[in-house]
Amino acid sequence: MSGNTTTFFDLIRHGEPAGGPMFRGSQDDPLSDTGWQQVNAAITEEDRWDLVVTSPLLRCNAFARQLAQQRQLPLYEEPQLREIGFGDWEGRTSADIMAHTPDALTGFWSDPVNHPPPGGEAIAAFSKRVADAWLHWQQEAAGKRVLVVCHGGVIRMIVAEVMGIPLHRSFAAIAVPYACRSRIRVDESEHGVLSCLQSHGK
Repeated sequence: MSGNTTTFFDLIRHGEPAGGPMFRGSQDDPLSDTGWQQVNAAITEEDRWDLVVTSPLLRCNAFARQLAQQRQLPLYEEPQLREIGFGDWEGRTSADIMAHTPDALTGFWSDPVNHPPPGGEAIAAFSKRVADAWLHWQQEAAGKRVLVVCHGGVIRMIVAEVMGIPLHRSFAAIAVPYACRSRIRVDESEHGVLSCLQSHGK
């Protein structure tokens, strides 16, 4: 690639799914009415994108598909951007887990590398698949403005990589509420690639 190229990524977490807060992972619940309100309120008419990339899970995909159709944008499903698998915790609330195995939940939030959910996806493997997708889309969409509709864990992995946050601190150090938006600017030149987090939050 010759010259300088700047790519902008807007990462947005899905809104509240039907059934309320719980560990979902691959559990494929749709958005609740509140969830739709949250994601619709998180975007504006002034937002401009060239394409939309989405997790295949329904709580992301439905909104991404609707938005892409409304704005006549190309839509791409990226399987590697699905949420981390929570194993035995899927479908359970934090309160339920705390009531039965509080040390396991506390350990996960403080150091998910050494305290993964029982039967869940190892965070190193999760981080790698997200990083692979992140690198792919930096190359595939170079020079464009990209909306990525994904999950809290996915956003944590990307922001941690950009900010240099250690993997074992990635969940505790980065809060990602429903419909949270993060903007990352990626500058590529003959000197290499520089990524910076421009904004994160509501």
